[in-house]
Parts: sequence; structure tokens; C-alpha cells
Amino acid sequence: MKTKLRCIAGLLLVPLAASAQTAEEIVKKALDARGGVEKIKGVQTERVTGQVSFSREMEGTFIVELKRPLKMRTEITVEGQKIIRVYDGKSTGWMINPFLENKEAQPLSSEDLKNISDESDFDGPLVDYKAKGNQIELAGKEKLDDKPVYRLKLTNKNGDVRFYFFDASTFLLLKWEGIRKNGEEDLPWESFFSDFHDVQGLKYPFRIDQGSPGTEIKQTLTAEKIEINPPIDDSHFAKPQVPTPAADPPHASPTPPPPASNSQ
Repeated sequence: MKTKLRCIAGLLLVPLAASAQTAEEIVKKALDARGGVEKIKGVQTERVTGQVSFSREMEGTFIVELKRPLKMRTEITVEGQKIIRVYDGKSTGWMINPFLENKEAQPLSSEDLKNISDESDFDGPLVDYKAKGNQIELAGKEKLDDKPVYRLKLTNKNGDVRFYFFDASTFLLLKWEGIRKNGEEDLPWESFFSDFHDVQGLKYPFRIDQGSPGTEIKQTLTAEKIEINPPIDDSHFAKPQVPTPAADPPHASPTPPPPASNSQ
């Protein structure tokens, strides 16, 4: 009788074991949900344009341009003032910020360069994650706004830890949380991804709501257009020239948005 009960108990556990997901399986399903690794790697350049709104009723426009390998240029225009941030994909980056006292192009710090090299990887941290030195583990299954989600923990080669929340049905990324640098301060940061659209066979979130929990730092990015493989010359990622100011800058400096396709 005991043997028979053990057999029945074993049969009851089979469906549970079969339905369990490993971190590696979730990564594969998430990449497939976006369109597949082959299509993701087929993107050589990318341009995202849209609207950005900040706390304190500040609004503006943004353009993010990316090019392999790891080149990135971000422009935010608010009340006629333009913040420009570029990275050449190798070792040099520049920032022009009219909200600072020194309005000339300034080289990015080593800390900024470490972060921007992640941002400029528009494949995202999950593509070839092992080769990039990233470690992935399944941190559990929970609910996000009443939706079942898988929570993945990613530790990158620098030891930074981030968490990714994937819809348990569609395997699209719904949330990212981690730490972002704001000046000299490390802040907890979270991003929510929604309004997914298909662009040439790849899924992109056209809305990103993000900010630092417990603070007034909040911003919403709304993509209006995402271009795949537009022509972008390498000179666009060189040291930028200071634009001619059109108006006095507002009192608060906005935070540059990350690429809409990159989940940090």
C-alpha cells in the first residue's frame, strides 16, 4: 500500500515539474517574444523619436540613435534647450548640458562610461548574456498589477544587480528595477514597459514610465517612431558641438532617457 501511495504521489508531481521554468528557458522565451535572436542581431542601426514628460510639468522631445558596435547618441530638447550625450562605442563619451554652469562639451566620467556601455548595447543584456559576463537566475514567480510574472535576477560583470519582470503568458518585459546614477548619488530606479508594437518583426514598448521610488524623480517616454537600420554616419557619435541656445533653461535638469529598446 505504501509503495502504491508513493507512486500516486509521484504522478501528482509530474505536471508541476513539467510546468516549472528555468531561468535559461525564460530568457529564450523572452527573446523569442521580441522577435528572435536572429532578427535582434540583424538590427545594425536604430533611431527612436518621441515625447518625454518629467515631474514638475516639464515636457520635451527626445531622439535616441544607436549603431553597432555600441555607439549611442541621445538628444533631449526642453524649452528650447538641448541636452546631448554621445558615446563612440569604444572609450570616449561626451555630454552637453545647458543646465550646468559649464555649457561646453564635457567628457563623461569613468562611472558614466561604465553605465553608458550597457545602455548602448541595444541587443539588451539577455542576448549572449553568458558571453557578456552576465549571470541570470530565476528569483521567483509573482504578480505585477494582477498579472503573473517571472522575476529574473541579473548580475553583470561589474557586480551590479538588476531585476527583470516578464509576463508569464507573453514573456514580454513589463518591468525593470535596479540602481541608477544621478550625479554623485545612487538611486533606486524602476521602469515599466507597455504599449508594445511590432516594428519590422520586432516587439518594442512605445511607452516607458520610470523613476526613483520615494522621490519626485519621474518621467514618461512615449515613442512616436522607431526606425530600423536608418543610415547614421559615424561622425554623429563624435564630440558634439554646443547648440545655439533658443531660450533660458528651466530650473530643473531632466534625466536623459535610456534607449526605448534597451532594458538596461
